[in-house]
Amino acid sequence: MTTQPSLPLPLNDVQLMLLKLFSRPVSPTDMDAIRNFLLDYYEKMLQNEVAQAIETKGITRADFDNILNEQQRTK
Repeated sequence: MTTQPSLPLPLNDVQLMLLKLFSRPVSPTDMDAIRNFLLDYYEKMLQNEVAQAIETKGITRADFDNILNEQQRTK
């Protein structure tokens, strides 16, 4: 029995916009700047989500310290 390869998901609006935007040649310098911009953007989004989860769950600095200081067991 052979399995059929899964079909790729359709591109979302952001992916389509980026494809249109970069349909022209981009220098390596510009590519690095764009990459860094996107990484910074997603890092900020992640940091906001983490901060919101910490606040929602009521996690304190002491909770983090306790986890860091626990003996970590290996299997």
